[in-house]
Amino acid sequence: MSEKNNNELGRKLGLSAVVALGVGTTVGSGIFSSLSEVANAAGSSLFLVLAFVIGGLLQIPANFVYSELASAYPEDGGQYVYFREAGSRPLAFFCGWISFWATDPPSISIMALAIVNHLAFFFPVHGLILKLIAVAFVIFFMCIHLRSVEGGGKFQTIITALKILPFALVIGIGLFNIDSSLLLSSTRLSGFSSGTFAALIAGIAATTWSYDGMGAACYMSGEIKDPKKNMPLGLILTAIVVLVLYAGLTFVASGMLTIDELAESSAPIALLASKLPVIGSYAGTIVAIMAIIVVIGSLSSCIMYQPRIEYAMAKDNLFFKSFAKVHPKYETPYFSIIIQCAVAIVLIFATDLSGLLGYFTMVALLKNLLTFFTIFVLRKKGSEKGYNPSYICPGGIIMPVIAIVMTGTLIWGELTYAPVQSLLCALIAVVTGLPVYYYWDRKNKAAEK
Repeated sequence: MSEKNNNELGRKLGLSAVVALGVGTTVGSGIFSSLSEVANAAGSSLFLVLAFVIGGLLQIPANFVYSELASAYPEDGGQYVYFREAGSRPLAFFCGWISFWATDPPSISIMALAIVNHLAFFFPVHGLILKLIAVAFVIFFMCIHLRSVEGGGKFQTIITALKILPFALVIGIGLFNIDSSLLLSSTRLSGFSSGTFAALIAGIAATTWSYDGMGAACYMSGEIKDPKKNMPLGLILTAIVVLVLYAGLTFVASGMLTIDELAESSAPIALLASKLPVIGSYAGTIVAIMAIIVVIGSLSSCIMYQPRIEYAMAKDNLFFKSFAKVHPKYETPYFSIIIQCAVAIVLIFATDLSGLLGYFTMVALLKNLLTFFTIFVLRKKGSEKGYNPSYICPGGIIMPVIAIVMTGTLIWGELTYAPVQSLLCALIAVVTGLPVYYYWDRKNKAAEK
């Protein structure tokens, strides 16, 4: 394989790919457990539905912000690019550094293992065999996204449509079997007094992770056709699709199960499916299939978009140069994809990956928070200095402020929940990243002389 002389990626993905990436990344395995967590926090069926609706509406401002940033800088790299253009190369570097070493490969390995764990419902596997099958899934999707960004985009669109269909089936059947009295009167006491404003706020906060990932397509803006139109439209459509899906699911769940059943269940979607006529007796099988399709979509999405941040950094000489290589035939950032998947495969054989990923939650949240602040810096630069977004998020400063407040609330919660881990991960990021950044920075300055 030889490096392409022009290490640029072509624009081959349309609007459907933008939506598929966002929905495919967001609608993951989290909804299978978060339903009970939100039910426990909200304390009533009515507040459970409201929590998901309001939580989804509050995530839309973040997509508005990303829409404006993506239309201003339609190139691969996502958050890295926004930090760089806002004038903070160190933050831009740390964004990619943490993504590569702490969040992206671990997320791939965890999802691959999750697929195999759900497959065990049909074919009991364990130990080394389980891990080897997980590796096979990573290699399979790596090959798909190595060979063609167009093929990868089509596959992502198909698998995202397939992952929505089972949810649509559950919602469609459930709507005709709702007990309205459960929606109106079933309440319970939770950590907060049921029916209070505090309970509603707690429920809304608990939905946040279910909506995370809607801006995935921003990392591939440089490969989207007509990005100044398709990126904003795709991001907004993503938010609408996910909101409608989650609102419909929680409405049906709240009309068929008591709040106590939802809050206490470790598998609320399976419990809901068991209550549905005709398919109820096959609930375990149906939910296992749903989970496999859902996680496959998320795994494919991550392998597709995540390597683009290292590709963008390498082009700016802030990461290993090989990561900027573009395959001469397939026109994909093959080296970046291969290495990220290789690291993920190594981590599949590690232990307690979920715990490892949890240590870096705070850094990921801070990265999101700082990204929302960049819009103020970039707007101040104005068109004279290169900030020319084709889409302006509505409401002036209102949308960025809402996005900042929502993310800040999560940061406060993370500090309260795991203060030691949060501070430790920030320290690790600085200690490991600073020397590397200054090494590359000095090297670049020396080359310019």
